[in-house]
Amino acid sequence: MPKPDGLALRSTALTNGAADASWARVAELLGPLPLTPEQLRRLPTEPGSDEEAWDVMLSMMALDEHTALTRLSERTGMRFVPEPRPHESAARFYELIPADVARSHHLAGLESDGRTMTVVTAHPFQPAIFSMVEDRLGMPMRLALAPRAAVANLINRGYEQQQDLVTEIIEEMPLDEAAFASAAGSLGQATDLLQLARQTPVIRLVNMILFEALRRRASDIHVHPLESRLVIRFRIDGMLLDAFWPPLSLAPAISSRMKVMTELDIANRHSPQDGHTTVRIGSHKVDIRMSVIPTIYGERIVLRLLDQSQTQLSLDQVGMAKEMQNQLISLIDRPNGMVLVTGPTGSGKTTTLYAALGKIDRSSRNVMTIEDPVEYHLEGISQMQVNPKRNVTFATGLRSLLRQDPDVILVGEIRDNETAQLAIQASLTGHLVLATLHTNDSPSAIPRLTDIGVPPYLVTSSLLGVLAQRLLRRVCKACGGTGKAASARGEERCETCFGTGYKGRVAVYEIMLMNEELRRLTAQSADSISLADAAKRTGFKSMHDDARAKVEAGLTTAEEIRRVLF
Repeated sequence: MPKPDGLALRSTALTNGAADASWARVAELLGPLPLTPEQLRRLPTEPGSDEEAWDVMLSMMALDEHTALTRLSERTGMRFVPEPRPHESAARFYELIPADVARSHHLAGLESDGRTMTVVTAHPFQPAIFSMVEDRLGMPMRLALAPRAAVANLINRGYEQQQDLVTEIIEEMPLDEAAFASAAGSLGQATDLLQLARQTPVIRLVNMILFEALRRRASDIHVHPLESRLVIRFRIDGMLLDAFWPPLSLAPAISSRMKVMTELDIANRHSPQDGHTTVRIGSHKVDIRMSVIPTIYGERIVLRLLDQSQTQLSLDQVGMAKEMQNQLISLIDRPNGMVLVTGPTGSGKTTTLYAALGKIDRSSRNVMTIEDPVEYHLEGISQMQVNPKRNVTFATGLRSLLRQDPDVILVGEIRDNETAQLAIQASLTGHLVLATLHTNDSPSAIPRLTDIGVPPYLVTSSLLGVLAQRLLRRVCKACGGTGKAASARGEERCETCFGTGYKGRVAVYEIMLMNEELRRLTAQSADSISLADAAKRTGFKSMHDDARAKVEAGLTTAEEIRRVLF
């Protein structure tokens, strides 16, 4: 091969020199991003640079994604959005841009003013893709930067809302070992959490778990990963029962799918999260509240289910005796004062309060509530949701409610001195206040208020009465409590109660009406035992008395009394 002459050598040197100068200029333009001209020169030849140029650059810079995007934002003026939140105005993006394009190029619609569309991306160096997206949208695109996990979440939420995948869950095939095996077999080697969440067998599996929980009247679903297995438990009539044992390999897929439904961060697997959604299962509208915490064996999930179609808001249905109903109604007919409902978490306090609100004439009285969360929806009342992130606490919300000219106020829970003081002041200034408190019985509510910091003289002048309650399992009418039913094949498990002998729950109550002696003892800071003795002298009947009456009526059993009240 002939040797190049001197002119050719000089030409090549000039070309290389110009190229080196160009790369140096590019490095200078990138400013705070620590890329050398030599790295930029090598970039086009690096594996993956055609489709994942930004990832290759991150590797070269040895920077974490958040820092790199922040520096790029400072240099280019593009907005950096660490935690983007979806806006309804971006719906056009998800209608016009195919999901596979958005996912493969890390693009998500954020918001639109009708003339331009703001799109967030985790891969800022793909001009051809941006041009194509603008053409499809039919409007200019304003680019913003966001981390990959945040963009994936935004993509997920946008297409979920667009496709409405969780709006309705149809009754499908029975949930059994075959269903779990089918879902496990479909996952293959998939490791992407978002991909796991969108696998059709996984979607169907989670839908079937929800449907089965509703069929069994479960109030909660627990997904509990252990060292060698995964346990799915249902809380039915207050008792936690093992329902299924799917393969442990399904835990990430089930967790991811449930996070998708409740709009949580599927990439965050190391800190607690809370979410909420509403679905229809057949003819039932079900509110779902989800809590996730990390454990040493995986993510522990609890779903609280509230079936709006099964809500019992009648005092007769929850099992309150007529005499006690009359006493409660006489209290809520008062124009002012405070009525407390006490008991542990899950004892039906909110249900009783709403059943009482149903007896109030809402056409002539302004009824308002502040709750955490809002569990029931009752026509004719205004309900406020506690939201600490936006400084809406029981105390701040109650202050706002008092400026809305209320006649009746329901306070979801009194848990601190400020809320207690505001509730009592409201009851003293012409409002009827209904509230819940965590105590074991009615007499204990008064010492509890003073423990919180309410002066005894305020309690004596505001408190009208205290209702305490518990929930006992109700004897199954189909099998009479045996858990078995006769069939052509002999005795089998009762399918009405699933062999437990109980179906549904009945409440047991005690109501302590304030009188002169109780007020005198309250002013003297008497303990709960002295208060209970004084109440009994004026006809007070305890929950044990009500429970024994319900056992005699065949509604529950002595075993339930021992389990709940002792």
